[in-house]
Order: sequence, then structure tokens, then C-alpha cells
Amino acid sequence: MVLAACSGTPAETASPDAPGGDQSETSDPPADAEPVELQISWWGNDDRAAIMAEAIDLFEEKYSHITVVEQPVGSPDDLFNRLATDFASNTAPDVFALGGAKPQEYGAAGALLDLATVSQQLPTGNYPDFTTTNATVDGKLYGLPTGGNAIGLLINKTIFEEAGVELPGEDFTWQQFVDTANEISEKAGDGIVGLDLRIQDILGTYTAQISELGMYDWEGQLGVDASHIESWFDIEMQLVEGGGMPDPTVVIEHHNVTPDQTLFGTGRAAMAFSYSNQIAAYAAGTGGAEIDIILPPTDTDVSGVAVLPSQFWAIAAGSDHPEEAALLVDWLLNQPEAAAIIKSDRGLPFNPDTLAVVEPLLAPEDALAASYLQQVLEGGVVAPPQPAGGGILNEMTQRIESDIIFGRLSIADGAAKWIQELGDALAAG
Repeated sequence: MVLAACSGTPAETASPDAPGGDQSETSDPPADAEPVELQISWWGNDDRAAIMAEAIDLFEEKYSHITVVEQPVGSPDDLFNRLATDFASNTAPDVFALGGAKPQEYGAAGALLDLATVSQQLPTGNYPDFTTTNATVDGKLYGLPTGGNAIGLLINKTIFEEAGVELPGEDFTWQQFVDTANEISEKAGDGIVGLDLRIQDILGTYTAQISELGMYDWEGQLGVDASHIESWFDIEMQLVEGGGMPDPTVVIEHHNVTPDQTLFGTGRAAMAFSYSNQIAAYAAGTGGAEIDIILPPTDTDVSGVAVLPSQFWAIAAGSDHPEEAALLVDWLLNQPEAAAIIKSDRGLPFNPDTLAVVEPLLAPEDALAASYLQQVLEGGVVAPPQPAGGGILNEMTQRIESDIIFGRLSIADGAAKWIQELGDALAAG
């Protein structure tokens, strides 16, 4: 089923008796349908907002009794902070995007609609089990994935060529990676650095290479210990001290910027770790440089890379119009008219019928992402989902990383603090 999800071959579907097993088309609205207003919210840049507006306009043409109010925000945290307030006051939008541990957290809290209750409007049987694990709580499905992506190492081949530095080979180790980044910074000139690092984009992959399960185990507990985290920060300090990474102040400034504002995205870095569906966004500002994506370095025979849902569409449990909200989600994920507009903006579709529409329309960078995703599926790992409590991971890791690279914490103390804080958060759920 995993391979089918990215090959265009129909995946095995649930039985007709299972929730969402009936894959029949959703029906047209009755002529006398009462007017309905839905609110939908997501994060992303202006390009994504334009794509969504075009897809939603077509939805409103088909379902003329439904008006959709679009409420985009800039970053995931902007949306999650808003939802925390909205759920408390019962004013959450009808449909919204979620990521990370949020489907688990909100599903367990009863804030999300059980999709089995709207299976007629929103069939789910075309989604392989591994794609919905992170949105399933106690056997109930609370969200559907927008598509898949995987962490890879972006390479600006033009910078490598101009600096006279050899491109990474097939067996790229972490020491070779450090040496390469440091060499780029030394030879490229014009303020170009070897690595543009956002730690949240690689730490999970790195730990999956050197521990049995990676960041978490299947019981929702930590799958790593302090030695695993310490070994990563040791690699990072070699890059800071060797010049392969920019000054720590620059690293911190770029923790949460959009791809087009990163050092790599503006042609000032030769390498960056990124999710595969963001290749086009990173490449847009590089002045036509030749961009590639390869597997991250590893010192083991494990890549550590997993195909992950990039985001989930979910419906508020308190929505006054759950069936109409389900029609909107079905439109965005399963209907060919919307698929032709959205393409791989939120990852390569897992629904093979949608994928068959999207694949011929992909731009060169997105086709590169699709090829990389297929490579990962053939040799990647299966990652346990981020459990409740894991939502602090990015902020906490960035904060501790900052203390280490600025010299306020030793590597050992920082790793111990990382284990303690995340372990406490997981225990609290």
C-alpha cells in the first residue's frame, strides 16, 4: 500500500462495511438546500492563499448554497495559538489544517469530528493506514492527510560548482558533511555559507539513524536518550566552530522564516535540510541555480527518513454544519478539479486517484520531489507518530540549541535538559 500511494496504482481500500469504505462520488446538492456558511483556516504564504482561493471558488460554484470564509494565517504556531483560544470559546473554524501532534492532542480532547460520522460526504478508504496513524485516537479517525513528504538534503549544485567543491556521493557520512559545509564557507565567498540549518528539520531523521525507533516509540514515550541528542549537538558545534554554519545570531533569526526567506532560499547557502514538498519554494529565489535533493548523511545503514503526512485537514467537533464541512474536505483532497489546482502544495497526494491527476501537472521541482519521495518509500523507515505533549518539540529544541551555540549551556547539559523537558511534556500528555 505504501508503494501504491506514490505510484498511481490504486491502494487497497477498506471494506464497504468499514467507516469510509464506500468510495462512491459525493452527490450534488439539492436545489432547495438551505444557505450555509463555513469557515476554513490554514497556514502558509500568499501563493498558498491564492491556490486555496481558486479551489474554493470552484467548490462554491458546485455547491452554490455554501459560502466559504477563508482565514489564512502566516505560520503553524499562529494557527495553533488561535485554535487554543477558539476551542475554549467554541468559536473554532469549521475546517482547519493541523500538523505534528495536534491531531492526537485535539482528537483525544474531543475537539475534532469523528470522520466516520460523515463517511458519506468524505470517503476515507483510499488512504493507507500509515498515512492516518497520527490522526487516529482510540480507533477513531479525526483528520485526513493533505499529502506526503520526506526530509531530504537540498543541494545548490551551482554554488558547489562555483566554489570548486565536490558534490556529495552516495555514501555521504556526517563527518564528510561537516567537512563539506566548512569547505564551502571557506571557498565560496560573497557571504555564502555551507549550511542553512533549521534543527527541527533534521533532528528526528538523525535520531532515527542511530536509535531503534527514532524520536518516539509506539507507546508515545521517548525513543532516544541524552547520548543521541548530545551526538547531534556535537555535529552542530563542529559546523559552528568550522564556519560551515553562519554566526549563531543568523541561525536564530532564521529559525522560523518561510523557505523563500531562508539563506538557502535566497541563494546564500549551499545546503539545507527540507521537506520534499518545499523544494519549489526554496528554489524560487536562488536565481535559477540547479537544485537537487538527496538522502541526508548517515553513519549507519539506516537512512532515518520516513514518508510523513505534511498536514491534516480536520473538522471541528462543534461545527454547526459537519456534513457540508466534510464536503469541503472531500473537495480539497479527493476531487480532480481541486487536485489540478492544488497539485503538491501540501505534499504529494496519498489518495492514488488524486495522485493520478496531479503527477502529469507537476513543475520540474515538484517532479523532483515526487522522484525523491519514491526513493524514500523504497528504503525509508516507518516512524511512530508524534504523541500528545510532543507539540513543544520545535520551540524547545530551538531554545536549547540557542543556549548551546551561544555558549550558555554545554552540549552535555543541553542534551540532558532536552530529554528532561520533552519527557516531562510527554508524561503530562
